[in-house]
Amino acid sequence: MKVIVSWSGGKDSCFACYAALARGYEVAHLVNFVSRQFGRVSFHGIRAHLIYRQAQAIGIPLVQHKVPPDMALYEQTFKQAVSALKRNGVEGMVFGDINLQEHRDWVERICGELEITPLLPLWGMAPERVLSDFIERGFEAVIASAKADIFDEGWLGRRLDRSFLFDVKKLGQGKELDICGEQGEYHTLVVDGPLFRKRVQVTYGVRVQRHGYWFLDIPRCRLELK
Repeated sequence: MKVIVSWSGGKDSCFACYAALARGYEVAHLVNFVSRQFGRVSFHGIRAHLIYRQAQAIGIPLVQHKVPPDMALYEQTFKQAVSALKRNGVEGMVFGDINLQEHRDWVERICGELEITPLLPLWGMAPERVLSDFIERGFEAVIASAKADIFDEGWLGRRLDRSFLFDVKKLGQGKELDICGEQGEYHTLVVDGPLFRKRVQVTYGVRVQRHGYWFLDIPRCRLELK
């Protein structure tokens, strides 16, 4: 089956793409949506051009659309983007959702209206297992944004490794904290891994706190041979 992947640039969409390929699906495109106002991925704060370079490093074509903040208009843009790809033989769409039923309900409704198959290869997995498997498979990702009431500024730029897993589990003791950040606790940018033909070498910029989140600006990157 030819499919497309809902792509944020973060670990869950990346790992879902990896899982879909491992199951024999043909991934035709990565589909990414960025804020029309800011030119960045919503919540993640990653610049649009960085997502493009990331797709180049992987070697899968990227389709990128700018969307307004209004949810109804976002949904309209989403449907238009997917419908255009469906005309090229796409039959399904991959999503990185793990356990948020509200997200799954939206995905299934939209895909039903578009008459394509929703694929959620990570759904129902224990969050710790998702993160652990992501690390064990050799993926590399960095923290690009995090909730300021849970994480301090020092977490920005941290790599997702065994040390991170240990520390985030310790931090979450006695708190409502999803280890995978499924409730929006933190967001990541994947820079290398089994999917990547080249490594994304990033340059860190300023760190800012806005709307209850810490954001790490990443103004530039380059692709390196592996």
